[in-house]
Amino acid sequence: MRYQPPITLGMVGGGNDAFIGAVHRIAARLDAQYTLVAGALSSTPDKARASGAALGLDPARIYDDFNAMAAAEAAREDGIDAVAIVTPNHMHYPAAKAFLEQGIHVICDKPMTSTLEDAQALLEVAERANALFVLTHNYTGYPMIRQARDMVARGELGDLRVIQVEYPQDWLTEAIENTGQKQAGWRTDPARSGAGGAIGDIGTHAFNLAGFVTGLEVEKLSADLHSFVPGRQLDDNAHIMLRYAGGARGMLWCSQVAPGNENALKLRIYGSKGGLEWAQEDPNYLWHTPFGTPKRLLTRNGSGAQDSATRVSRIPGGHPEGYLEGFANIYTEAASAIRAFKANEPLPQDIAFPTVRDGIAGMKFISACVASSKQDSAWISL
Repeated sequence: MRYQPPITLGMVGGGNDAFIGAVHRIAARLDAQYTLVAGALSSTPDKARASGAALGLDPARIYDDFNAMAAAEAAREDGIDAVAIVTPNHMHYPAAKAFLEQGIHVICDKPMTSTLEDAQALLEVAERANALFVLTHNYTGYPMIRQARDMVARGELGDLRVIQVEYPQDWLTEAIENTGQKQAGWRTDPARSGAGGAIGDIGTHAFNLAGFVTGLEVEKLSADLHSFVPGRQLDDNAHIMLRYAGGARGMLWCSQVAPGNENALKLRIYGSKGGLEWAQEDPNYLWHTPFGTPKRLLTRNGSGAQDSATRVSRIPGGHPEGYLEGFANIYTEAASAIRAFKANEPLPQDIAFPTVRDGIAGMKFISACVASSKQDSAWISL
């Protein structure tokens, strides 16, 4: 295989003590496809400088704000090829817009924006930009999720009838946002998170995953959103009924006040010929039940693994792969797309990362959930 130099990467957000920024940096370097060379790592200039220095960045490429970074990097002969945006939700749109308009590829954390209006505006920017937009719904990068998607597409489950997806956590069971906890602070603040609390933070992951695997689109939903913690401004629990195009029915539950749950994302799909079950906390296993036969366990890189799964696996079966590798698969497929884009070649057909249109779908989901819940769980069309 011909050597290809790493893609030069910048980052907006992700300074010292930021959780998701560190995850993105690990994912970007796992397959040696990127080199981080620039950053506007905090809205506080002193912290931005200290964070960049801690990462070994050239002081000349540590920026106080993302607009200055986008302009300066676009003007450099050795300017960045792509930027990772890992800020709180309300800054996704202005940052992505700034870099897309400079022709710099964007890899953005989810949800795509904090409002549907910003998402629609970003879609227009992305469609006229000379650059790609990649959304990091990282669970779509898990090998056994790729296999489940292929099995559904090949008709191994028959006509899909029932889709159940859930994502419970317990970390917001108490009002830790009032203690200065940074991650809780912005996720429970409508000004920074947007209209969705649990539905925006983890419900969008569940919604996206169900759509990615089944290929189905939700036509209508009925949502019951609730904040159990007194004084909390955004939902911390949601129960949502889904009606899919083609007649399938679904249920989605997300909660951040379910003691005993950490990141318990689960997906169950049932059709006329069989069912699939997958759990994120045990991601190397996929249960397949052809109707009328015992359950059978498919394992990552095991005897039943298919090309769609093995292509995005790195190590032999029995050695766990999961969260970081799923993120890395999104980054590596984005790298393939960026290189094809730069060479004016068609994007590789085997890549499957979420795009700006997946981001629009996620924001429509949040908006519909909020509208439905305000109307006593009325059915709302997407």
